Amino acid sequence: MSWDTYRCQRRREERRVTSGTPRPALTRDRIVQAAVALIEREGADALSMRRVAAELDVAVMSLYNHVPNKTALLEGVAEHVVAGLDLGHDPAVSWQEGARALVRAFRKVAHEYPRCMTIVLTHKVDTAAGLRPMERALALADAAGFDAEAAVRIMRALLAYAIGAQMREAGMEKMLGHLEETGVESWNHLDADEFRHVIAYGPQLAAHDPESDFEFGLDLLIAALEALPRRPAAEPGSGRG
Repeated sequence: MSWDTYRCQRRREERRVTSGTPRPALTRDRIVQAAVALIEREGADALSMRRVAAELDVAVMSLYNHVPNKTALLEGVAEHVVAGLDLGHDPAVSWQEGARALVRAFRKVAHEYPRCMTIVLTHKVDTAAGLRPMERALALADAAGFDAEAAVRIMRALLAYAIGAQMREAGMEKMLGHLEETGVESWNHLDADEFRHVIAYGPQLAAHDPESDFEFGLDLLIAALEALPRRPAAEPGSGRG
């Protein structure tokens, strides 16, 4: 597209969407928030620069003054979601409770933005907002006395559980919805020798409590981390590289 064609197209679009009512200034934040709302309402597949422009009642080309392309917009959505994490920084809290709070914060945001969480999983967030959860997890591990290698692995384990638990919960909702419709007896047609435990534990499998399951898994993870070796108490911070 030539520059003259670009300018003509932009003027046409601006005339088409311009009304007599003053609109708030177009900013990157407004564009990202409109994208978040659209994704949560209709799913990530519905997102396009044209749809976001329609949501904001502006010309499509005007978006590019603030967001260079759709990939950058998706990265902005991921950043917006991660920025909503309540990381907590209470020095009186033990590292175990701090770690629990960090993982729970991910779960809370995932419930607030269930469809946008898929964007978080598939797009880089290398801004300050994206690095803060990593920094918080590393700081907790360092304060607990773990060396640098262990601290990095602990950070990865905490974030993996935080994200993985939400993916599993979303999948379980679909399976359990089917169980509610068909009943546990729908498994009675299974081969009793091959699926003996699935059939026997059917009522327990159907009695799904996402909150309880999440906390159970989190307790197991924290207990496993507590068993890892730590540097001597006389060497605070020596694990930092």
